[in-house]
Amino acid sequence: MSEEHYLELCENPVQFENASSVNNVFFDEANKQVFAVRSGGATGVVVKGPDDKNSVAFRMDDKGEVKCIKFSIGNKILAVQRTPKSVVLPDKRSLKLLKSQSVNVNWYMYCPETAVILLSTTAQGNVLQPFAFKSGTMSKMPKFEIELPVVPKPAKLNLTERDIAVATIYGQLYVMYLKHHSRTTDSPCAEVVLYQLPREGSCKKTNVLKLNTTGKFALNVVDNLVVVHHQSSQTSIIFDIKLREPDCALNVHQPVLPGRSIHPYRIPLTGLAAVPTQPPVPCELCILYETFSPACLTCAVCSPFSSGYLWYLQVKLPPTVNLLQDKGKLMDFLLRRRDCKMVILSVCTQMLNGGDKGGLPVVATVFDKLNQVYKEYLEAEQTYTVATESGPSRGSAARERPVRRQAVIDQSDMYTHVLSSFSEKKDTSHKFIIAVLMEYIRSLNQVQITVQHYLYELVIKMLVQHNLFYMLHQFLQYHVLSDSKPLACLLLSLESTYPPAHQLSLDMLKRLSTANDEIVEVLLSRQQVLGALRFIRSVGGHGNISARKFLDAARQTADQMLFYTIFRFFEQRNLRLRGNPSFNPGEHCEEHVVYFKEVFGEQAFMKQVTV
Repeated sequence: MSEEHYLELCENPVQFENASSVNNVFFDEANKQVFAVRSGGATGVVVKGPDDKNSVAFRMDDKGEVKCIKFSIGNKILAVQRTPKSVVLPDKRSLKLLKSQSVNVNWYMYCPETAVILLSTTAQGNVLQPFAFKSGTMSKMPKFEIELPVVPKPAKLNLTERDIAVATIYGQLYVMYLKHHSRTTDSPCAEVVLYQLPREGSCKKTNVLKLNTTGKFALNVVDNLVVVHHQSSQTSIIFDIKLREPDCALNVHQPVLPGRSIHPYRIPLTGLAAVPTQPPVPCELCILYETFSPACLTCAVCSPFSSGYLWYLQVKLPPTVNLLQDKGKLMDFLLRRRDCKMVILSVCTQMLNGGDKGGLPVVATVFDKLNQVYKEYLEAEQTYTVATESGPSRGSAARERPVRRQAVIDQSDMYTHVLSSFSEKKDTSHKFIIAVLMEYIRSLNQVQITVQHYLYELVIKMLVQHNLFYMLHQFLQYHVLSDSKPLACLLLSLESTYPPAHQLSLDMLKRLSTANDEIVEVLLSRQQVLGALRFIRSVGGHGNISARKFLDAARQTADQMLFYTIFRFFEQRNLRLRGNPSFNPGEHCEEHVVYFKEVFGEQAFMKQVTV
């Protein structure tokens, strides 16, 4: 079961003294800090946060019970609340009233990430009034109503802060309502209802998360996943609001994975009772269901400890692979997670190898999903490059370079980690391997991504190994394998095995129209000197070609008449271009001039024509 724990706690939790008669514990949502206040602060205040290297400790005068205590961002200003209607700043700073609103408030909830506060109004508490703060100003947003399962009569407070959480999911602000149905209803199971709260426009109900059970729950949001902890079963389930069930109504979600407990955590013993060789003690997590924050998981750890712990909750992706069998849905899930690259590549390898071979339709689905994300990144990168080269337009903000997320699996990643080793599998049908390689190439072409030559080389290597030359010929003839210089060179190397590959290579180079030099080199290397000369004349490039290169090749053939023909061609060219058949010193043809004279005599040289 240990490999199925897809939730775990961070390695370095914030440790604090448990709440007691002499110690009060507070949590600051904005700074994610825990305050332990002993004796009203007289015997010490200890402040700790997950990102703090060193804790902050200080004392303050005991002027009564502390109801709330917080630092400003950066720990510059301390605020202490001891009465319902007053806040004290120990540094004796002055405050200025900027704006006020008159609202009857039952309770409030603040989201520090978006600087939005929710106020619960009306007798039932289910009409929420949001306010947004920005640059020292406060703006009133449209209020909205939470749909209650039962409307009490007479009216009384029926919605409390325990039922509500505010969090940012996929860049949008959501209000999450933990809705408990009456046991007398047809569906008594609890659910989480999500209301999207935009900066502009009214709030609307967008998603319903089916919990399929009743009891006490706590909510977290981790890596854009809504995590729901169930107290009595000590299990947790996760929801991804971008995954939609095909057999459910729009935006009604079932858990992505079956419920599992959080991975067990072991705490080392410290203090006088600790023994150096004593192993860490497993702790039983008792999640506080009046959770501090959707971002953090707060647990009280029971005896033999007298401490509380504050963890960040983390998602472990590898266990999800075996729990989510639908490969298409699994890819949709993984592509939206932070640290997903190596897990996605391992899924592709697992899909193609061993007993978990997927059929080609499944393989095609996975490739298409990967390449769609890949294409979106390439387009964003191209848009950024064009905008940068053209310069910023007047009144427009500078465009930020797109961030390459781990979900971007490019051709190099697939080649290195999946396809290269897969193509060498001896226990797998070569037809299946070729089909998979062609499926990946098809997927790239479908989203108009230029296929890299090393993928074509894998295909050609497989075809040659299994003597499937007819298929290779068809792939090239019908341009299934796109033309490129590296591919043409690869075909040339296959000539000894498959003689038609030479002509296929030349045809490809000619189609490229930018590979004239390569074609000439190929023909000269095969001692087809006249053929190279005819080709270069056909494309009109003979006026500036190197005479020495052709004369070298002609002498290597040991055919004197061929050498004579080539020498005479360049004499005629020189005469036409410069009015003199002789070679310039810069052409370095002196040794060939001497050889020509030795074989054919002085009289064989072309004479300069004078008018």
